[in-house]
Order: sequence, then C-alpha cells, then structure tokens
Amino acid sequence: MTRPLSLPRLPTLLLALLLALLLDGLLLLARPVPVAAAMDYAKQVLIGADFHGADLRGVTFNLTNLRDADLSGADLRGASLFGAKLQDADLSGSDLRDATLDSAVFEGTDLRNARLDDAFAFNTKFRGVLIDGADFTNVPLRGDALTSLCAAASGTNPVSGRLTRDTLNCS
Repeated sequence: MTRPLSLPRLPTLLLALLLALLLDGLLLLARPVPVAAAMDYAKQVLIGADFHGADLRGVTFNLTNLRDADLSGADLRGASLFGAKLQDADLSGSDLRDATLDSAVFEGTDLRNARLDDAFAFNTKFRGVLIDGADFTNVPLRGDALTSLCAAASGTNPVSGRLTRDTLNCS
C-alpha cells in the first residue's frame, strides 16, 4: 500500500506567512494617505521673504506684509492673500489661479507672465504694477482697477497663450 505524499510542514507555514505579509502590504497601500494641512502665514511680517518657485498651493497669507518678497514662479493656486501687502513684491511667472486676492495691495508689484485665472480680486488695489503677459481670465475687478490695468496691459501669457488685454476685456 502506498502512502499519500505530504509536503513538509515548514514550507507550508512559510508560504502562509509570506501570503499574510503580502496581503498586509496590499492593505497598507490601500489606506488613504493623510493630506498635509496648508501652511498658515496669516498676519505675519514677511518683508523680503524668499518663496521663489515654492509650492504654496492653498497657503494662507491673510493680512500678511509681503513687501519686497520674492514669490516669482511660485505655485499659489487656491492661496488666500486677503488684505496682503505686496508692495514691490515679485510675483512674475507665479500661478495665482483660484486665489483670493480681495483687499490686497499690489503697488509696484511685478505680475509679468503670472496666471490669475478665476482669482477673486474685486477690492484689490493695483498701482504701478507690471502686468506684461499676465492672464486675468475671469477675474472680477472694480472699474477703476480695470481702467488702470488696461492702460498698462500688453503681452501674451507664455503658458495660456492669451493676450493680457483680452483677458481683461480691454476695449
């Protein structure tokens, strides 16, 4: 009479352990990864701060003094700059799409080639700003701000391909 073949017990346990580890690893990968909270720089004095090329999506700069700050090339999508002081700040090439700019002060600010699509800027002050190539598509502006910006509008945004004058609906 022949005996049925049986696998040694050790490899079976090893196989079970490997399968358990693999399954646990797959479950670990399936768990949601917590999203880091956006930074909050509200009400701070950041004169001359260097945020060049930084990822600042969703960051809060409400009532912050950013005079002479370098925000060139920064990703500020969805950021809040409500009431921020941005005199002589460099925002050239920055991405301000969907940002809140209401009551901010842009005086001598460099906005060349910046994207401001769908930003909220109704009570924003614009004085002596550089806007060559800036894209203001769907940005609500007060009449006096629009008149001032149209007087200085020129260029084409290198990313969107839109003429600055057209995005402001200048006549």
